[in-house]
Amino acid sequence: MAAAPDLLAPDGSEIRVLVQVPRGSMVHCTLQPGQVTRAVQHRTVEEVWLCVGGSGQVWRQVRGDAQRERPEEVVNVEPGVALTIPLGVAFQFRSNGPRPFEVVIATMPPWPGDDEAVPVDGPWEATR
Repeated sequence: MAAAPDLLAPDGSEIRVLVQVPRGSMVHCTLQPGQVTRAVQHRTVEEVWLCVGGSGQVWRQVRGDAQRERPEEVVNVEPGVALTIPLGVAFQFRSNGPRPFEVVIATMPPWPGDDEAVPVDGPWEATR
């Protein structure tokens, strides 16, 4: 894995590309201690996350008609915790420990570009 990030995600997190195939991609995502991403919602992709280092919190909120059934939630995340970012869910995350918050993310279909992420209002003030 590269020492320096390949790019910054639209939410402000550091991304290192691991692999990409026609139906999905996998990246290593890092958020430095004390940092908070911008809240976003994806247009066409969904993701599966696995925390591999540090600790953080992930806010998720279903948007639209489904919001009545499943409102917002905040998930505490540490190594070994997996979660999903389904299509139509707004999310934001923050690093809350002394070490970088690190997550391996599988995206389906592969990440199509920066216009995939739509800014939304989140619960925390972004630092990135």
